[in-house]
Parts: sequence; structure tokens; C-alpha cells
Amino acid sequence: MGWIIAIIVGGVAGWLASLVMNRDASMGIFWNIVVGIIGAIIGNLLAGPLFGIDTTIQTFNLPGFLVAIVGAIVLLGIANMVQRGRVR
Repeated sequence: MGWIIAIIVGGVAGWLASLVMNRDASMGIFWNIVVGIIGAIIGNLLAGPLFGIDTTIQTFNLPGFLVAIVGAIVLLGIANMVQRGRVR
């Protein structure tokens, strides 16, 4: 059950991050889920030790969801910087 919740939360977090970063038109649902889950992992690695909060996305909790969104935004920001010279 934890993986299903992680996919759903990752998909929503990736979708919200793509809306914030104006990349929603170029991303499908699969990439929203991937970006959200990877963003949650990045956020968990950064925010977990710094703030001492439980940021796991295998069970839904608000701090973990917010960290997943922030991590996905950071991931999309890095992707934008890498693709800056290319046409999106």
C-alpha cells in the first residue's frame, strides 16, 4: 500500500511543481510522477536531517508532501538550468 501512496503523492507533487515552474504543457502524467518521487527523495535527503521531521511519502503526511513539492521544484529548476540553451 505504501508504494501506491508514494505514486499518488509523487504524481500530485510533480504536477504542482510543473505548474509552478511553467512546464506543465511539456510533461505528461508519467513524468509528473517521476519528478514528484525523485523530488521527494531529494527533499527527504535535504530536509530530513536538517529539520528532523518525518518526510517519508509512503504514508501521507503534510510535511512529507510539502517537502516532495519543494524537492520537485528544485529538480525542475535544475532541469531548466541545464536546458537553458535548448528550445523547450
